[in-house]
Amino acid sequence: MREDNLIELFNSLSLEEKIGQLIQLNPDFFSRNNAIKTGPISSIGIDENMIPYVGSILNATNAQDIRTIQNEYLKKSKHKIPLLFMADIINGYKTVFPIPIALGCSFDFQMVEETAEIAAKEAAVSGIHVTFSPMVDMVHDARWGRVMETYSEDTYLNSQYASAMVKGYQGTNDPNKNIASCIKHFAGYGGVLSGRDYNTVELSERTLREEYLPAYQAAINAGCKMVMTSFNTINRIPVTANKKLLRDVLRNEWGFNGVTISDHSAVKELINHGVAENEKIAASMAIRAGTDIDMMTACYANNLSQLIKNGELDIKYIDEAALRVLKLKNDLGLFENPYRGANSIAEKQYILSKEFKSKAREAVTKSCVLLKNEDNILPLKKDTKIALIGPYSESRELCGMWSFTVDDKEVVNLKKGLKQYSNNLCSCIGSQMLDDYTVVNELNQLFGKSSIDSSLIDDSDELARAIKCADHSDVIILAVGEHPYQSGEAASRVDLKLPDVQMNLIKELSKLNKPIITLVFSGRPLILNEITKISNAIMQCWYPGIEGGNGIADILFGIANPSARLSISFPYHVGQCPINYSYLPTGRPLINKSDNNRFISKYIDAPNDPLYCFGYGLSYSDFKYSSITLNSEILKKDGLIEATVIIENTSDYDGTETVQLYLKDKVASVSRPVKELKAIKKVSLRSKEKKVVEFIINNDMLKFYRSDMTYDSEPGEFELFIGHDSSTMNKTTFKLIK
Repeated sequence: MREDNLIELFNSLSLEEKIGQLIQLNPDFFSRNNAIKTGPISSIGIDENMIPYVGSILNATNAQDIRTIQNEYLKKSKHKIPLLFMADIINGYKTVFPIPIALGCSFDFQMVEETAEIAAKEAAVSGIHVTFSPMVDMVHDARWGRVMETYSEDTYLNSQYASAMVKGYQGTNDPNKNIASCIKHFAGYGGVLSGRDYNTVELSERTLREEYLPAYQAAINAGCKMVMTSFNTINRIPVTANKKLLRDVLRNEWGFNGVTISDHSAVKELINHGVAENEKIAASMAIRAGTDIDMMTACYANNLSQLIKNGELDIKYIDEAALRVLKLKNDLGLFENPYRGANSIAEKQYILSKEFKSKAREAVTKSCVLLKNEDNILPLKKDTKIALIGPYSESRELCGMWSFTVDDKEVVNLKKGLKQYSNNLCSCIGSQMLDDYTVVNELNQLFGKSSIDSSLIDDSDELARAIKCADHSDVIILAVGEHPYQSGEAASRVDLKLPDVQMNLIKELSKLNKPIITLVFSGRPLILNEITKISNAIMQCWYPGIEGGNGIADILFGIANPSARLSISFPYHVGQCPINYSYLPTGRPLINKSDNNRFISKYIDAPNDPLYCFGYGLSYSDFKYSSITLNSEILKKDGLIEATVIIENTSDYDGTETVQLYLKDKVASVSRPVKELKAIKKVSLRSKEKKVVEFIINNDMLKFYRSDMTYDSEPGEFELFIGHDSSTMNKTTFKLIK
């Protein structure tokens, strides 16, 4: 539709029709039966007369349903304005990839973009228009359940992934093969206090702007169409009603002209935050601040019209928001084709294609992080007698909490994957997943699944079977971890160790003195101290998606050489949380770990360092770094420095090294991090091959928010590190002259 025609349509709308564009409900409100009146409508108290005007639908996820809802809606619509269909497509639609934190460990931006492109292609043929992804909230606290949805603890990495995901979802020119990206959660949601979901956030403006906001801005610069507000407060103002963030920063500073939407029920929750007395005031605060769409509450539906008629709200707020929604629908081509790609036949032909599954398998091999490989026990030989034991040995729950659209029959479990390469395999679960299934059963009930009765499982019998299986093997592969429902939204935890029932299994098997390879499945870093001591090899597998069993088997048998690196620190103890590599120095730093001076910044019962640091990960290859060479030790404001190292693969395996460049500002007007990642390069080397790796350093890489909150660099000396991970001490120095 031409823009002048769109404006003409907009001007013809009544106030109620404009407000309708700002309301999002789920498909239950569009049921054909009368149960709707006593079900969804009564549950949120929405004015029934507003439902015919609703502008968008949440989480309808198949072509037939979407076409039916759209068709029935348009029949009754005076102006034939199509509905927008939005859904949570986090790590794939039907072809489910590793969870985002796993993809973050790939350090492979192109591959991650390709996973988003595939997700968009599948979702588009099911009729979905918008995905609530990527989530680019930076997180330093493993206690937070939504670690699984982010990509990294690092600003640079998060920004790169934000851009890649948006381009992947929206990049293709074929409207039937792309969807719009709604980034979330703007802003600072990953900084919730104590790692407790929905909690408040306390961030200085400098920290917010320097560390948290860049990833959102990168997504805006990549062209994302929508932004979702976060549940938390910033500067004690809930973001859904935070004018400074939604108007001053997002729109005025960054130039975002797309649609904003609240998170689920966040407008009404302004009342619980203590900033709104009732739903009427909550609606007024949110729309004034710049929240365009109200997701799943009646605040806008029941109150905006009356606010306008009473003269308590300027209609300009309704007009600008409604016009933005209409422009998005027009950009997506919905006025010409309201069914946009929704095709039941294409769903069957296109979804879960061989090509898509192959990419999912590749993503697994690039996302699993090898943490330990004592005496090069890996890769395994095909004639090795294997005992596969643990609650994840045959589990298909490998896709993470948000994979509502997955078909469990499509998930390749570990046993099936290993059988491709081994005829000498016995397997058993060995123990229950959890000591107590209360938390799991709460969600099972919510999702309409059967509850788990742990009393029906005899652990003693399972343990006996596990010991017998292990006793006849050359090596034990332990498949352990947290339950998928222990990770994700509303899954904050203070105890990040494996459940006692699993630890008991591990300890009993360790008494057999057999080599143990431990595979850890989780949506966050777990505390792996005891596991590290017992295991000969450890691989962090996260939730690897539908091709998990295949991809993991490829690594274990050397078909694929692991190249992933941790995009988040693994704490030694939960008491270290929040923890990250780019911390600020203190006046009493711990410089020498053996220093027995009590009055320095350290724990008296644990190390300061994480168990496994950011950027860490092993390969079957060994890489040797030369010292760093600079083409100049002086960087001018508008100049460049070239930094080079020589990387040598000293092993017998071809492999890929993730070369990481960090910078440190030695003296500045404000305290600066001890190290910041500024660039990475993935370098593939054949056995015994050497390569020169070059990085370009410029002034933009040195900028920060100075003491007066201007964003610029300051002249002085900088340290430059190039190495395997964030602990590298391979460094040199240069000076910035302005």
